[in-house]
Parts: sequence; C-alpha cells; structure tokens
Amino acid sequence: MGARATLVTGGAGFIGSHLVAALLARGDRVRVLDDFSSGRRDFLPDHPGLEVVAGDVRDPGALRAALAGVDVVFHQAALRSVPRSVEYPYDYHDVNVTGTLRLLLAARDAGVRRLVFASSSSVYGEQAILPLHEELRPLPISPYGASKLAGEHYCANFARHYGLQTVALRYFNVFGPRQDPASEYSAVIARFIEAAGRGAPVEIHGDGKQTRDFTYVSNVVDANLQAAQVPGVSGEVFNIACGARYSVLDIADRLGEVFGRALPRRHSPGRPGDVRDTLADIARARARLGYAPAVDFTEGLRRTVRAFST
Repeated sequence: MGARATLVTGGAGFIGSHLVAALLARGDRVRVLDDFSSGRRDFLPDHPGLEVVAGDVRDPGALRAALAGVDVVFHQAALRSVPRSVEYPYDYHDVNVTGTLRLLLAARDAGVRRLVFASSSSVYGEQAILPLHEELRPLPISPYGASKLAGEHYCANFARHYGLQTVALRYFNVFGPRQDPASEYSAVIARFIEAAGRGAPVEIHGDGKQTRDFTYVSNVVDANLQAAQVPGVSGEVFNIACGARYSVLDIADRLGEVFGRALPRRHSPGRPGDVRDTLADIARARARLGYAPAVDFTEGLRRTVRAFST
C-alpha cells in the first residue's frame, strides 16, 4: 500500500464499516481483514484508499498479509451475541480469545505501533452498584463477556511485555445504521425498528424494565480514532457510552414518538446471559481520551430510523 496503513479487522461489519468510512474520509489508507461470515461487502465503499483482505483473524497467513506495513490496528472482528455465546462457548473462545491472541502476536512481529481492541460492557456482569467504572472487578456472566475480558488481559500483557501499545474500549450497547435486524441475536433497537416498519409487534424479552446505556455508532467511531492517537494511555481500558440509561419499554415509547404512533408489543421470556442493568461512568474516557458523546440517545434513534427507511 506504499505509506503506512491502518487495519480494521471485521471492517465489513456494522461498527467496522462505519470506522472504515471515517478513516477514509480523513485521508487514511485503510486495509480491511474480514471473513465475511457476517460482514457485507456492500458496506465497504469503492475507494482507491481501501484494500480488502478476505480472511480469518485465526489464520496466520491472512494476518501476515493484512498487517504488512500497518501502523495502527482497530480490532473489531468478533463473535458478538451474548445468548449465542451461551450455546456455543467454544466458538466464542476460539474466535474472540485465540483470534485476538494470534492478532496480537502477528501485530507485534509486524512492528505495529498501536492496537485498539473492541471490548464490551459485558465484562462487568451483574454489579451491585451503578454507574459502572473501570476500577470495578469484572464479573462476566456469559462466555461472550468472559472472552472479551480475556482479550483485554492479553492486550494489557502485550503492552507490558512486548512494546505493542494497546487500548481496550468497553462498548455499551452500540446501535445505528447497518445493524442487522434480521439476526435472531441482533440488538433491540434494530429489531424494534424493523418490526415497526412492518407494522408488527415489537418483541420485549422479560418485563422490559431492564435498562441499558445505549451508544450511537458514531460516538464509538470517535472514541476509536481518539484511542489510536492519544499518548500515554497504552495498556488502559475505557468505558465508551453516553452515561445515561433507558429501559426496553422506554425504547418502545420513544420509537413510537419517532414513528408517530404507539407500537404494539408482545412479551417473551428473558434471554440467558443478559444482565439486568447497565450504566457507564465515562469520566475516565473524557479525561484521558478527550472523549465526549456527540450524538445523544434520542438523536441516534432518529438517525437510525431514517437510515432504515431509505
């Protein structure tokens, strides 16, 4: 690729493709590594600054090709569903832990300067206090959360022992355009919007009073860009969220306001591995990364509905 490049693993996925677009828009030369098991080629633009490597993060050959000449890695590739991880724990360990370790080793050997790791609020599990801050002892209650915590620990170890700068970002319930509503395991907002567009009832797991700190995807992109360049933060972990929480019932109400009509609802049993409540303390990300969520929950809902309607 000539000049030093940026690599986005999982770059054809929901979050990764938004990150790729932002990197290209600022003039970076970008390489994507994706096995297209869930990512989509049509999420990626036809751009002279973009190169795509079709491959798996567990494949040493694909990693060598993808990392050649790379300065910064954004590691988005992962299996993501909490309930699916309960069904398939080995697969989640293999992709999310073994895949991350192989990427770290290959990045070290390729002379990468910094790797930004996509972690998750799932590492916290059920906690007795809110908001959740980074000094709390993680207590994941799903294999997905456990796999992300293992990835964080490997990142911190590589920062300590091998000279590879790493930063881990704990995402809280990301939503926005390109999130797949057709998946059984997709996020609640995408599923609600898809159902509302068809005039079907929205499905609420449990009583609907469980709460989440929802984060619009452009806020996550901004956090990644900052985490890649801010000095003095290697080996650290940061919450990336908005610092506010909404219940599933709140989402149905607010989407009803956006659609201009009340949304019919149906309740189903709760999902295994789901925590009851999340709320992030984002003070560390504000102070250390200069992070500030530019798009709040309600505006994010409006943008997402518009994108799903076009």
